[in-house]
Amino acid sequence: MAVASILDKVGATPLLRLARLDPELSGVEVWAKAEFLNPSGSVKDRAAKSMIEDGIWTGRFAEGKILLDATSGNTGISYAMFCAALGRRAELCVPKNLSRGRKLVLEAYGAGLIETDPLLGSDGAQLKARELAGSFSDKYFYPDQYNNPENWKAHYRGTAEEIWAQTGGGITHFVAGTGSCGTFVGTVRRLKEFNSAVQGVVMQPDSPLHGLEGMRHLASSIVPGCYDSGLADAVVEASTGEARKTAAALARTEGLFVGVSSGANVSAALRLARRLPAGSLVVTVLCDSGFRYLDDGFWEEPLAPS
Repeated sequence: MAVASILDKVGATPLLRLARLDPELSGVEVWAKAEFLNPSGSVKDRAAKSMIEDGIWTGRFAEGKILLDATSGNTGISYAMFCAALGRRAELCVPKNLSRGRKLVLEAYGAGLIETDPLLGSDGAQLKARELAGSFSDKYFYPDQYNNPENWKAHYRGTAEEIWAQTGGGITHFVAGTGSCGTFVGTVRRLKEFNSAVQGVVMQPDSPLHGLEGMRHLASSIVPGCYDSGLADAVVEASTGEARKTAAALARTEGLFVGVSSGANVSAALRLARRLPAGSLVVTVLCDSGFRYLDDGFWEEPLAPS
């Protein structure tokens, strides 16, 4: 009998129609890929699995080496979970102000944490990981999620294929945010091969100072090497307040308890959908679970009608 692994449970997530969130939409449908149903609770399982398996296959992640990378939370949790399942170690560079909840999850999986300047955010963590990897190359396997092509290829091979099949080839627009940019790039690249008319829409925070965990304002941060601006047919910005309200509305009207980045994606998708012609089908991504954000105070605020 084949032995099942947690790595085998990544992907094949459902695509859900958001039918009640905006009842005034006429002739346009908005659907969301439920990536929070991946094993660790986020879309980052896809890229982390791909990068780890490639590292093992190529010999770069040899026995005895420690996985090292920068993370704002979700990719690190995926790394830590998979390393635990494989009997390997992970050390992760994280901003010092990373939420206590995320730190507890990382520590529960046995990951070591290297805290970096909170004022530098994920960029500071990335610079520290790069420094350590360069100084101790014999010690670390450095997948470098922001520049590793296996990041976007995971979505090219998986997410896009699933969406194309689940929509029966009917998708017209795909909306995803700017974290490592792997979800956007890999999915759009493959969807455009299926149908060049599919539009790729980038969602990014509306300012450098924002509360969209894991998302980056491209004009003011290190642009990931994974990003390909040629795939972006449009850019839609989302505010932190709008994202939080939409996350709350998703829980209360659709029964989907998801995080703030998911709220940002959906708010951008809805804004886009309101100006599209009838027959359009917009797909976006529910990146992670709302349980990742329970120590964020906004859930206690009256963000949407109950």
